[in-house]
Amino acid sequence: MPRSIMWAAYINGFLGFLMAITMMFTLGDLDEILLTPTGYPFIQVFFNVTNSNVGTTLMTVIMILPLVGSVIACVATASRQVWSFARDEGVPFSATVAHVSPQWSIPINAILVSLVICVLLALINIGSAVALNAVLALGTGSILASYLICISCIALKRITGPPLPPRQWSLGKWGLPINLVAICWLVPIFVLIQFPGVTPTTAATMNFSSLLIGSVVVFATLYWFVKGRRVYISPKERLHRELESM
Repeated sequence: MPRSIMWAAYINGFLGFLMAITMMFTLGDLDEILLTPTGYPFIQVFFNVTNSNVGTTLMTVIMILPLVGSVIACVATASRQVWSFARDEGVPFSATVAHVSPQWSIPINAILVSLVICVLLALINIGSAVALNAVLALGTGSILASYLICISCIALKRITGPPLPPRQWSLGKWGLPINLVAICWLVPIFVLIQFPGVTPTTAATMNFSSLLIGSVVVFATLYWFVKGRRVYISPKERLHRELESM
């Protein structure tokens, strides 16, 4: 699995680079593309290339189909994460969210929670594009923060802790240098994405990422002290308890 992920990153990165170079030399009038009546610059690029409504529609559909598959995969992945947190009583209404129907053998409730949240987030764009951009900025910052936390923990374990447990796939002796380079790369990016993209800054152009990330951290901290610390059982402790009961 890790090798498949890495090869997918190599292949897509190379093809993406070729696509970016091709786009840069064939875009045409950039102002026309940005001010397209379709509202989506990539659709205007397709029309400029094909000069055909049918061709543009077909190329757009080709773009939409993988995105639909990606959305389904993302919702499924998020539902598993929500279920894992609910199993460890890390979210409100954990018992309901973590319930797995014997008939389906899948976490239906967690899937529905993820689906409803995604739908509600998509509806934000109807009322305010600024609010949607703020939510999207929260997602970007949260992903980078999760990368930083995971990689930093592994790097700290490599430096100060006992050897990592046996695994089928490892970076070997290059593990620590790669972890440190990744941290040095992620930290400035995480800081810079908190700044507004333009000046002077108004309510419409403000980057609310730092505000939303701080709000999530405050809520999670309060939830931990109010309930989480009394009910949460780490996977390691859960495994120990299961082994002792056998």
